[in-house]
Amino acid sequence: MLRERFTTAMKEAMKAGDKSRLSAVRLIQAKLKDKDIEARGAGRGESSEEEILALLQKEIKQRQESAAIYEQAGRPELAAQEKAEAEVIASFLPAQLSDDEMAAAIKAAIAETGAAGMKDMGKVIGHLKGRHAGQMDFAKASGLVKAQLSGG
Repeated sequence: MLRERFTTAMKEAMKAGDKSRLSAVRLIQAKLKDKDIEARGAGRGESSEEEILALLQKEIKQRQESAAIYEQAGRPELAAQEKAEAEVIASFLPAQLSDDEMAAAIKAAIAETGAAGMKDMGKVIGHLKGRHAGQMDFAKASGLVKAQLSGG
């Protein structure tokens, strides 16, 4: 389970004296704790593996956006720190699908859901998220699904 991997990674980073990795893992655990509190408030218990993977992807995206902003502002040291955190977070994700694998998964999802047009896009994306959580960039997948459903 991912939760155990986070704990193990934190212990290893502490033993190795890797402050940047330790900081990133602690950040993940804090975000996960917030997510669990939110889930309990909604009466669901702990966050599922899929929710944790989605949380990790969101955190990576935030780090990438922050790094780009820091680079534009002439702060390469802060951009490097954000990129390093994104790499640590990405190390917990499963292997990412290649472009060909993503295209095949999208075609399969369209066929399995019986999607016929743009009105079915949400159904296809939901199906992909259920099957490939943490394995693909859903912003990119969304554009590909849109192109497929609009006949492109």
